[in-house]
Amino acid sequence: MTTSSVRIGVLAPLTPPGWDQAGRHLLAGAELAVREVNDAGGIAGKPLELLVRDTAADPRRAEAAVDELARLGVAALAGEYHSVVARAAAARAHALGLPFLCSSAVLDALTDEPAEQVARLAPAQSHGWRIYADFLLGAGHTRIAVAADPSVYWASGTRILRDHLGEVIELDMSAPVGDALAGSRATALLLLVGHPEPAVSIVRAVRRDPRLAGITMGAPAGQPEFAAWEAELGEDGAGIPFLRYLPERLGPLGARVAAALRERLPEPPSFVAFEGYDTIAVLAEALRSGGGAAWPDVAVEGTRGPIVFSRVPGIGVWQWAWPPVQVVDRDPVRPGRLRVLHTG
Repeated sequence: MTTSSVRIGVLAPLTPPGWDQAGRHLLAGAELAVREVNDAGGIAGKPLELLVRDTAADPRRAEAAVDELARLGVAALAGEYHSVVARAAAARAHALGLPFLCSSAVLDALTDEPAEQVARLAPAQSHGWRIYADFLLGAGHTRIAVAADPSVYWASGTRILRDHLGEVIELDMSAPVGDALAGSRATALLLLVGHPEPAVSIVRAVRRDPRLAGITMGAPAGQPEFAAWEAELGEDGAGIPFLRYLPERLGPLGARVAAALRERLPEPPSFVAFEGYDTIAVLAEALRSGGGAAWPDVAVEGTRGPIVFSRVPGIGVWQWAWPPVQVVDRDPVRPGRLRVLHTG
Protein backbone atom coordinates (compact mmCIF):
# COMPACT_ATOMS: atom_id res chain seq x y z
CA MET A 1 0.00 0.00 0.00
CA THR A 2 1.44 3.36 -1.06
CA THR A 3 0.62 6.36 1.09
CA SER A 4 1.68 9.98 1.23
CA SER A 5 2.75 9.55 4.85
CA VAL A 6 4.76 7.13 6.97
CA ARG A 7 2.30 5.46 9.30
CA ILE A 8 2.90 4.12 12.78
CA GLY A 9 0.17 2.15 14.53
CA VAL A 10 -0.26 3.04 18.19
CA LEU A 11 -1.95 0.80 20.76
CA ALA A 12 -3.12 2.35 24.03
CA PRO A 13 -5.83 1.83 26.67
CA LEU A 14 -8.08 4.84 26.11
CA THR A 15 -11.33 3.58 27.66
CA PRO A 16 -12.18 1.48 30.75
CA PRO A 17 -11.55 -1.15 31.90
CA GLY A 18 -8.16 -0.08 30.58
CA TRP A 19 -6.14 2.40 32.60
CA ASP A 20 -7.26 5.23 30.35
CA GLN A 21 -5.28 7.98 32.09
CA ALA A 22 -2.09 6.06 31.35
CA GLY A 23 -3.22 5.65 27.76
CA ARG A 24 -3.85 9.39 27.38
CA HIS A 25 -0.39 10.20 28.75
CA LEU A 26 1.21 7.66 26.42
CA LEU A 27 -0.60 9.18 23.44
CA ALA A 28 0.22 12.76 24.47
CA GLY A 29 3.93 11.95 24.46
CA ALA A 30 3.70 10.15 21.13
CA GLU A 31 1.77 12.98 19.48
CA LEU A 32 4.27 15.57 20.72
CA ALA A 33 7.15 13.59 19.24
CA VAL A 34 5.33 13.22 15.91
CA ARG A 35 4.80 16.98 15.73
CA GLU A 36 8.51 17.57 16.31
CA VAL A 37 9.55 14.94 13.76
CA ASN A 38 7.27 16.52 11.16
CA ASP A 39 8.46 20.04 11.98
CA ALA A 40 11.98 18.77 11.24
CA GLY A 41 11.01 17.40 7.80
CA GLY A 42 9.41 14.04 8.61
CA ILE A 43 10.81 10.74 7.35
CA ALA A 44 12.56 11.10 3.98
CA GLY A 45 10.34 14.07 3.23
CA LYS A 46 7.11 12.30 4.19
CA PRO A 47 5.10 13.29 7.28
CA LEU A 48 4.85 10.83 10.13
CA GLU A 49 1.25 9.83 10.91
CA LEU A 50 -0.16 7.94 13.90
CA LEU A 51 -3.02 5.48 13.49
CA VAL A 52 -4.30 5.09 17.05
CA ARG A 53 -6.32 2.12 18.27
CA ASP A 54 -7.88 1.76 21.73
CA THR A 55 -7.16 -1.62 23.34
CA ALA A 56 -9.32 -1.01 26.44
CA ALA A 57 -6.99 -3.51 28.20
CA ASP A 58 -8.36 -6.37 26.06
CA PRO A 59 -5.76 -8.72 24.53
CA ARG A 60 -8.15 -9.92 21.81
CA ARG A 61 -8.94 -6.35 20.84
CA ALA A 62 -5.22 -5.64 20.62
CA GLU A 63 -4.66 -8.64 18.33
CA ALA A 64 -7.46 -7.47 16.04
CA ALA A 65 -5.96 -3.97 15.99
CA VAL A 66 -2.55 -5.35 15.00
CA ASP A 67 -4.14 -7.24 12.10
CA GLU A 68 -6.04 -4.14 10.98
CA LEU A 69 -3.01 -1.88 11.21
CA ALA A 70 -0.91 -4.36 9.25
CA ARG A 71 -3.54 -4.30 6.47
CA LEU A 72 -3.39 -0.49 6.50
CA GLY A 73 0.33 -0.65 5.78
CA VAL A 74 1.86 0.75 8.95
CA ALA A 75 5.64 0.77 9.00
CA ALA A 76 5.75 -0.20 12.68
CA LEU A 77 3.67 -0.61 15.82
CA ALA A 78 4.15 1.27 19.07
CA GLY A 79 2.69 1.68 22.53
CA GLU A 80 0.59 -0.22 25.02
CA TYR A 81 0.63 0.03 28.78
CA HIS A 82 -0.93 -3.19 30.11
CA SER A 83 1.52 -6.09 30.11
CA VAL A 84 -0.95 -8.85 29.23
CA VAL A 85 -2.25 -6.79 26.31
CA ALA A 86 1.25 -5.91 25.12
CA ARG A 87 2.14 -9.59 25.23
CA ALA A 88 -0.76 -10.44 22.90
CA ALA A 89 0.16 -7.59 20.56
CA ALA A 90 3.83 -8.59 20.52
CA ALA A 91 3.00 -12.20 19.63
CA ARG A 92 0.76 -11.08 16.76
CA ALA A 93 3.29 -8.55 15.48
CA HIS A 94 6.02 -11.20 15.62
CA ALA A 95 3.84 -13.62 13.63
CA LEU A 96 3.26 -10.94 10.98
CA GLY A 97 6.88 -9.78 10.87
CA LEU A 98 5.82 -6.27 11.85
CA PRO A 99 8.21 -4.17 13.98
CA PHE A 100 6.77 -3.39 17.41
CA LEU A 101 8.32 -1.08 20.00
CA CYS A 102 6.57 -1.63 23.33
CA SER A 103 6.48 1.61 25.30
CA SER A 104 5.39 0.84 28.82
CA ALA A 105 4.60 -2.81 29.57
CA VAL A 106 7.13 -4.59 31.80
CA LEU A 107 6.29 -8.32 31.92
CA ASP A 108 9.59 -10.15 31.35
CA ALA A 109 8.07 -12.75 29.02
CA LEU A 110 6.74 -10.28 26.45
CA THR A 111 7.10 -13.07 23.89
CA ASP A 112 7.36 -16.86 24.28
CA GLU A 113 10.32 -17.06 21.90
CA PRO A 114 13.04 -14.69 20.69
CA ALA A 115 11.43 -12.04 18.50
CA GLU A 116 13.87 -10.08 16.34
CA GLN A 117 11.39 -7.38 15.38
CA VAL A 118 10.06 -6.67 18.88
CA ALA A 119 11.78 -4.27 21.28
CA ARG A 120 10.89 -2.61 24.56
CA LEU A 121 11.64 0.71 26.26
CA ALA A 122 10.24 -0.01 29.73
CA PRO A 123 12.44 -1.95 32.16
CA ALA A 124 11.62 -5.61 32.63
CA GLN A 125 9.51 -6.35 35.68
CA SER A 126 12.27 -8.43 37.25
CA HIS A 127 14.63 -5.44 37.10
CA GLY A 128 12.28 -2.79 38.49
CA TRP A 129 10.64 -4.95 41.10
CA ARG A 130 14.02 -6.14 42.41
CA ILE A 131 14.86 -2.51 43.04
CA TYR A 132 11.53 -2.13 44.83
CA ALA A 133 12.29 -5.21 46.94
CA ASP A 134 15.68 -3.69 47.88
CA PHE A 135 13.86 -0.56 49.00
CA LEU A 136 11.52 -2.61 51.21
CA LEU A 137 14.41 -4.49 52.79
CA GLY A 138 16.24 -1.24 53.43
CA ALA A 139 13.15 0.07 55.19
CA GLY A 140 13.12 -2.99 57.46
CA HIS A 141 10.27 -4.93 55.84
CA THR A 142 11.01 -8.65 55.76
CA ARG A 143 7.47 -10.04 56.11
CA ILE A 144 5.28 -8.78 53.27
CA ALA A 145 1.62 -9.38 52.46
CA VAL A 146 0.21 -8.97 48.95
CA ALA A 147 -3.34 -8.35 47.86
CA ALA A 148 -3.21 -9.71 44.32
CA ASP A 149 -5.76 -10.01 41.53
CA PRO A 150 -5.53 -13.16 39.38
CA SER A 151 -3.27 -12.25 36.44
CA VAL A 152 -0.06 -13.42 34.80
CA TYR A 153 1.41 -9.98 35.55
CA TRP A 154 0.55 -9.96 39.27
CA ALA A 155 1.63 -13.60 39.65
CA SER A 156 4.97 -12.76 38.05
CA GLY A 157 5.39 -9.82 40.41
CA THR A 158 4.64 -11.98 43.42
CA ARG A 159 7.31 -14.49 42.35
CA ILE A 160 9.90 -11.72 41.95
CA LEU A 161 9.11 -10.36 45.41
CA ARG A 162 9.26 -13.81 46.99
CA ASP A 163 12.62 -14.53 45.34
CA HIS A 164 14.12 -11.37 46.84
CA LEU A 165 12.22 -10.92 50.09
CA GLY A 166 11.74 -14.48 51.21
CA GLU A 167 8.44 -14.47 53.08
CA VAL A 168 5.50 -13.16 51.04
CA ILE A 169 1.96 -13.85 52.24
CA GLU A 170 -0.81 -13.91 49.64
CA LEU A 171 -4.03 -12.66 51.20
CA ASP A 172 -7.36 -14.30 50.53
CA MET A 173 -9.07 -11.70 48.35
CA SER A 174 -12.51 -13.09 49.16
CA ALA A 175 -12.15 -12.09 52.83
CA PRO A 176 -12.17 -8.56 54.31
CA VAL A 177 -8.65 -7.22 53.88
CA GLY A 178 -8.45 -6.00 57.48
CA ASP A 179 -9.19 -9.41 58.94
CA ALA A 180 -6.75 -11.18 56.64
CA LEU A 181 -3.98 -8.65 57.22
CA ALA A 182 -4.38 -8.23 60.98
CA GLY A 183 -3.51 -11.86 61.61
CA SER A 184 -0.63 -12.06 59.15
CA ARG A 185 2.09 -10.32 61.20
CA ALA A 186 3.14 -8.55 57.99
CA THR A 187 4.61 -5.06 58.24
CA ALA A 188 3.75 -4.06 54.68
CA LEU A 189 0.87 -4.67 52.27
CA LEU A 190 1.52 -4.44 48.54
CA LEU A 191 -1.39 -3.62 46.23
CA LEU A 192 -1.09 -5.93 43.23
CA VAL A 193 -4.55 -5.02 42.00
CA GLY A 194 -6.30 -2.88 39.43
CA HIS A 195 -7.11 0.80 39.69
CA PRO A 196 -9.48 2.32 40.65
CA GLU A 197 -10.98 -0.87 42.03
CA PRO A 198 -10.21 -2.75 44.11
CA ALA A 199 -7.14 -0.60 44.91
CA VAL A 200 -9.08 2.44 46.18
CA SER A 201 -11.36 0.35 48.43
CA ILE A 202 -8.40 -1.56 49.90
CA VAL A 203 -6.51 1.64 50.73
CA ARG A 204 -9.54 3.13 52.44
CA ALA A 205 -10.20 -0.05 54.41
CA VAL A 206 -6.59 -0.21 55.66
CA ARG A 207 -6.48 3.49 56.57
CA ARG A 208 -9.67 3.17 58.62
CA ASP A 209 -8.80 -0.03 60.50
CA PRO A 210 -7.12 0.75 63.86
CA ARG A 211 -5.57 -2.73 63.92
CA LEU A 212 -3.51 -1.76 60.86
CA ALA A 213 -2.16 1.60 62.01
CA GLY A 214 1.45 0.47 61.66
CA ILE A 215 1.09 -1.13 58.22
CA THR A 216 2.99 0.36 55.28
CA MET A 217 1.21 0.08 51.94
CA GLY A 218 3.01 -0.07 48.61
CA ALA A 219 2.06 -0.19 44.94
CA PRO A 220 5.03 -1.29 42.81
CA ALA A 221 3.00 -1.16 39.58
CA GLY A 222 2.69 2.63 39.90
CA GLN A 223 -1.01 3.22 40.57
CA PRO A 224 -0.35 6.40 42.64
CA GLU A 225 1.60 8.03 39.78
CA PHE A 226 -1.49 9.53 38.18
CA ALA A 227 -3.54 12.50 39.36
CA ALA A 228 -6.69 10.35 39.55
CA TRP A 229 -5.16 8.55 42.56
CA GLU A 230 -4.86 11.79 44.51
CA ALA A 231 -8.33 12.92 43.38
CA GLU A 232 -9.92 9.69 44.61
CA LEU A 233 -7.96 9.17 47.82
CA GLY A 234 -6.51 12.51 48.90
CA GLU A 235 -4.41 12.11 52.06
CA ASP A 236 -5.31 8.42 52.26
CA GLY A 237 -3.34 7.84 49.04
CA ALA A 238 -0.15 9.48 50.31
CA GLY A 239 2.84 7.59 51.71
CA ILE A 240 2.33 4.59 49.40
CA PRO A 241 5.63 3.94 47.58
CA PHE A 242 5.50 3.04 43.89
CA LEU A 243 7.82 2.59 40.93
CA ARG A 244 8.32 5.15 38.20
CA TYR A 245 10.85 5.34 35.40
CA LEU A 246 12.34 8.83 35.48
CA PRO A 247 15.77 10.18 36.40
CA GLU A 248 16.09 12.23 39.56
CA ARG A 249 16.80 15.25 37.36
CA LEU A 250 15.79 15.66 33.71
CA GLY A 251 18.37 16.81 31.18
CA PRO A 252 17.75 19.61 28.65
CA LEU A 253 15.68 17.44 26.28
CA GLY A 254 13.62 15.95 29.11
CA ALA A 255 12.97 19.38 30.62
CA ARG A 256 11.85 20.79 27.27
CA VAL A 257 9.54 17.83 26.64
CA ALA A 258 8.15 18.07 30.19
CA ALA A 259 7.22 21.72 29.61
CA ALA A 260 5.51 20.87 26.31
CA LEU A 261 3.63 17.95 27.88
CA ARG A 262 2.33 20.16 30.66
CA GLU A 263 0.61 22.25 27.99
CA ARG A 264 -1.03 19.13 26.51
CA LEU A 265 -2.17 17.40 29.69
CA PRO A 266 -4.55 18.51 32.45
CA GLU A 267 -2.13 17.22 35.12
CA PRO A 268 1.65 16.87 35.47
CA PRO A 269 3.09 14.43 32.91
CA SER A 270 3.76 10.95 34.22
CA PHE A 271 6.68 8.75 33.25
CA VAL A 272 4.31 7.11 30.75
CA ALA A 273 4.13 10.34 28.73
CA PHE A 274 7.93 10.37 28.46
CA GLU A 275 7.82 6.73 27.36
CA GLY A 276 5.38 7.72 24.60
CA TYR A 277 7.67 10.50 23.38
CA ASP A 278 10.77 8.30 23.47
CA THR A 279 8.96 5.54 21.55
CA ILE A 280 8.31 7.78 18.56
CA ALA A 281 11.79 9.31 18.73
CA VAL A 282 13.29 5.81 18.52
CA LEU A 283 11.00 4.66 15.71
CA ALA A 284 11.62 7.82 13.71
CA GLU A 285 15.37 7.22 13.89
CA ALA A 286 14.91 3.56 12.93
CA LEU A 287 12.71 4.50 9.96
CA ARG A 288 15.16 7.16 8.77
CA SER A 289 17.78 4.41 8.74
CA GLY A 290 15.64 2.33 6.41
CA GLY A 291 13.91 -0.15 8.69
CA GLY A 292 11.98 -0.47 11.90
CA ALA A 293 13.55 -3.61 13.31
CA ALA A 294 17.33 -3.13 13.24
CA TRP A 295 17.20 -2.47 16.95
CA PRO A 296 20.89 -2.98 17.81
CA ASP A 297 21.79 -0.26 15.27
CA VAL A 298 19.50 2.36 16.84
CA ALA A 299 20.95 4.91 19.24
CA VAL A 300 18.80 7.87 20.34
CA GLU A 301 19.11 10.56 22.96
CA GLY A 302 15.84 10.08 24.85
CA THR A 303 14.12 12.25 27.42
CA ARG A 304 15.50 10.05 30.21
CA GLY A 305 18.95 9.26 28.85
CA PRO A 306 20.68 7.62 25.86
CA ILE A 307 18.62 4.75 24.43
CA VAL A 308 20.28 1.69 22.92
CA PHE A 309 19.01 -1.87 22.67
CA SER A 310 20.64 -5.14 23.64
CA ARG A 311 19.81 -8.73 24.45
CA VAL A 312 19.19 -9.40 28.14
CA PRO A 313 19.33 -12.99 29.44
CA GLY A 314 15.86 -14.43 29.95
CA ILE A 315 14.12 -11.78 27.81
CA GLY A 316 13.19 -12.63 24.23
CA VAL A 317 12.93 -9.09 22.85
CA TRP A 318 15.43 -6.29 22.29
CA GLN A 319 15.59 -4.32 25.51
CA TRP A 320 16.70 -0.87 26.61
CA ALA A 321 18.78 -1.93 29.62
CA TRP A 322 18.02 0.06 31.62
CA PRO A 323 15.84 3.16 31.98
CA PRO A 324 16.26 5.00 35.29
CA VAL A 325 14.16 3.56 38.13
CA GLN A 326 12.85 5.39 41.19
CA VAL A 327 10.77 4.44 44.20
CA VAL A 328 8.50 7.41 44.88
CA ASP A 329 5.51 8.27 47.05
CA ARG A 330 3.07 11.13 47.49
CA ASP A 331 4.06 13.44 50.32
CA PRO A 332 1.66 12.98 53.29
CA VAL A 333 1.93 16.72 54.00
CA ARG A 334 1.26 17.70 50.37
CA PRO A 335 -0.24 14.74 48.45
CA GLY A 336 0.14 16.61 45.17
CA ARG A 337 3.94 16.50 45.56
CA LEU A 338 6.00 13.40 44.79
CA ARG A 339 9.02 12.40 46.91
CA VAL A 340 11.90 10.26 45.65
CA LEU A 341 12.65 7.64 48.30
CA HIS A 342 15.11 5.34 46.50
CA THR A 343 16.86 5.09 43.12
CA GLY A 344 18.19 2.07 41.32
